[in-house]
Amino acid sequence: MVEKDSILKEKLKQSGIFNFKELYEFAFNWFMDENYDLNEKKYSEKVAGDTKELEIEWEGHKKISDYFKFVLKANWKITGLKKVKVKKGDKEVTMDSGVIEIRFECVLHKDYESRWENTATLKFLRGVYDRYIIRNRIDQYEGKLIGEFTDLINQFKAFLAIEGK
Repeated sequence: MVEKDSILKEKLKQSGIFNFKELYEFAFNWFMDENYDLNEKKYSEKVAGDTKELEIEWEGHKKISDYFKFVLKANWKITGLKKVKVKKGDKEVTMDSGVIEIRFECVLHKDYESRWENTATLKFLRGVYDRYIIRNRIDQYEGKLIGEFTDLINQFKAFLAIEGK
């Protein structure tokens, strides 16, 4: 069984005007640029009058080695989404208005192919291997994963021009 270490969690929330289509494309492109295989596990849309409610679950995987894999999760919840007209300079532009909340989590998967799960002896050896032999490598990968996670959060904040909570 894969050993999963949840490293960090963070939440961003903003109420106001934004461009959902551009945000979605921006986020998708970030995952592609960073070589993550992105899996959209859920996309649900509920329409009530002139507003929508969206729920999106993303899980991005990046193979680091035969033993390690980075996983970044983003769970989006957008409520009260509706089209509004905004004046930008001399032009009138259609944007989106609503409340957007995105919960992020980064996870380090160890032995993601379950090669050390065949016998009790192998499970024991994996524990020794993780704790004593490759502890420094695990710490390095956790640091690298935290760096990528922080970059993702900062990119979202910059795009939305907000401060995270």
